Amino acid sequence: MSQNEPEFEGDTNLSARRAAFRETVDEPTRRLLEADAVSFLHQSLSTPCLDVVHSAEGIYFTSLSGKRYMDFHGNSAHHIGYGHRRLVETLKRQLDDLVFSPRRYTNEAAVALASRLAETMPGSFSKTLLIPGGSEAVEVALRLARGATGRFKTISFWGAFHGAGFGASSVGGEALFRSGPTGPLLPGANHVPPVYCYRCPYGHSPDPDCCMMAAETIRYVLEAERDVAAVIAEPIRSVPLVPPPSFWSEVRRACDEHGALLIFDEIASGLGKTGRMWACQHYDVEPDILVTGKGLGGGIVPLAAVCARPGLDVLGDWSIGHYTHEKNPFLARAGLTVLDIIEEEGLVSNAAEVGDHAMVLGRQLQDRHEIIGDVRGKGLLIGLELVTDRETKQPANDAADALLYRCLERGLSFKVTSGNVATLSPPLVTTRAEIDQAFAILDEALTVDRDRFTL
Repeated sequence: MSQNEPEFEGDTNLSARRAAFRETVDEPTRRLLEADAVSFLHQSLSTPCLDVVHSAEGIYFTSLSGKRYMDFHGNSAHHIGYGHRRLVETLKRQLDDLVFSPRRYTNEAAVALASRLAETMPGSFSKTLLIPGGSEAVEVALRLARGATGRFKTISFWGAFHGAGFGASSVGGEALFRSGPTGPLLPGANHVPPVYCYRCPYGHSPDPDCCMMAAETIRYVLEAERDVAAVIAEPIRSVPLVPPPSFWSEVRRACDEHGALLIFDEIASGLGKTGRMWACQHYDVEPDILVTGKGLGGGIVPLAAVCARPGLDVLGDWSIGHYTHEKNPFLARAGLTVLDIIEEEGLVSNAAEVGDHAMVLGRQLQDRHEIIGDVRGKGLLIGLELVTDRETKQPANDAADALLYRCLERGLSFKVTSGNVATLSPPLVTTRAEIDQAFAILDEALTVDRDRFTL
């Protein structure tokens, strides 16, 4: 694997350190971990499990043995923190009211959520489908784009993650989901190199505008194929990768010129994570379709949505998202309450302010530790890329793996992406003091364990 090729979306489940970490747990935890391994299908990134969660509140979860972790991972679902009392109480009341709505019928909560989502969108969005999960939502978006354009081809980024279904894996760019015995995938899925200024796939030196080459590559493929249905991408990659300011406006123009739709996957980066309600608002660009999820369920229920401009509502004679829980009032009430909490508690502005503070702390870490080659992100989506040498930028994969477990020992949980990027995605409710504590843990782990890292 070359140094310019990302590995995968999450940290490896095959690390010797993971096995060693599991050996430190107490006997009740060990028994449950063993039972989990017996009961569940095994898969990369998910098994074997690290620990047993016993309770969760705010930005923390506590293990069965009583160990408390700051959760700066949370599968990007805990935007409002774990167990938010307002959401819990609202859902308790909904359980005493209406808990299910069969297809062909509607209900107040579902209609209200669809309307409310449209109000938050960066453009003239007025059409929505509610869906239980983000992967399925991406596939609905793809089906909608196919039906609306009469085309089936797509363009997306190598290394991107858009879900685990066959359609989502096809437009995704990770080998773990595309290769092996589970193929073949959908035809027509074109991929281009990612927007990765620090580690430019085109061999350019880092420059604020160097990643515009990726936009030109998308234009090239649109012109070469001539019949692409849609470009699908996260406007800010959750690994994270942040395109330059004019990137998406250039891609938007190219899509318009060639009759392709622009689909933004904001499942992980939306709902305030980057310091704007939607990550694409940093670029002042409106997509044709926007997909959201994860945080929409408040870390309690699974919920996602596909939102589109009204001109795409052209498939009334076909089924594009025929889900049992399409208008579940319990799920919809959760989504409505999450949107209320985000707005009324000022969580988007908090993510922007606390995120700016986190970036300052990250750059201070970079100044103190040679192993940190790059610090990047927006809002509360932050990445620290570890390298063995700042000149060669050789990825420090082993050091990133070691850092993860040293921080877990100290009570900080996060995710390693691309093999060598410590990716921090704390909830929107995180305070400056809690960010200070997390970066102090990172600093201690990098300082005390410096001799453990290959520099």
